[in-house]
Amino acid sequence: MPLQTHTLNALDRSTKNDSPLVFPGERGGYLVIHHFRPYQWRPAQKTAGISPLRRIYDLRHTFATFALRAGISTFDLSRYMGASLTMIDRHYGHLARDGREHAIRLLDELTARQRPRWTLVDAAWTPALANAARQDNESPKLSSEKLEAL
Repeated sequence: MPLQTHTLNALDRSTKNDSPLVFPGERGGYLVIHHFRPYQWRPAQKTAGISPLRRIYDLRHTFATFALRAGISTFDLSRYMGASLTMIDRHYGHLARDGREHAIRLLDELTARQRPRWTLVDAAWTPALANAARQDNESPKLSSEKLEAL
């Protein structure tokens, strides 16, 4: 069963409350992290047999690592995590599939015609529009023949 299904089932079994928070504190408000760690987080890890014990922040790192290994782009991950692309690239860029090597492989596959036809852009309709745009933007120094050669 996928992890998301396990998570949703666990949330359904959790005590229902009137809080809009997924994991409310004991009184329905926000968790107090300094109370949560020693009294809920660490005991839960010990009960689950997790050793060595992990920090809560480690969940963020694990999510980022798994997301990039699954193929989520660094751009999307930065949005999900509320972090800059620079931070994602600095800490997790070596795991990203949208890195330099991945781009080179995609371009090589494209030029070798190894990619499925449906992934290629069908630009058959663009020449007429490109010619019209060229005429609108044509520099007086460049003739149409020179532009055609470009």
